[in-house]
Amino acid sequence: MKKYTFAVLSVLTLLFASCTASKSASSGEDLFGTTWELEYISGPRIAFGGLYPNKKPQITFDKKETKVYGNNGCNGYSAPYTLSGKSLTFGEPGPTTMMFCEGGGEQTFLKQMEKITSYSIDKDGKLNLIEGDVPMMRFKKVAKQ
Repeated sequence: MKKYTFAVLSVLTLLFASCTASKSASSGEDLFGTTWELEYISGPRIAFGGLYPNKKPQITFDKKETKVYGNNGCNGYSAPYTLSGKSLTFGEPGPTTMMFCEGGGEQTFLKQMEKITSYSIDKDGKLNLIEGDVPMMRFKKVAKQ
């Protein structure tokens, strides 16, 4: 009886583990249908609030056009992206509106985007944009589309 119970528990454990693994191996669908707002950026020695005193950068993924768009804390931007599994890269941003931006966060944001190589969505539903294996930017969901 102990062997039977152990076998059943083992099968259930494997079944549960495989369901969990397939759930986390997404096709990028978790990126779409929402607007993401930056809440952390790595690199600058200026406090986050100083970089973005008036408005935090946002990003929205357009699946059909394979572009991202949003604001970089001051001006609007759009850029092509390439997505393959968890691998993510951004192309050169297109023309933006050209207002003077306080804090210097605009250039910091755009330069970080150029370095991104992948992404992850953590257990709290936050989007992490990663360079190599280091999370460089973290976003939270702010609006459903």
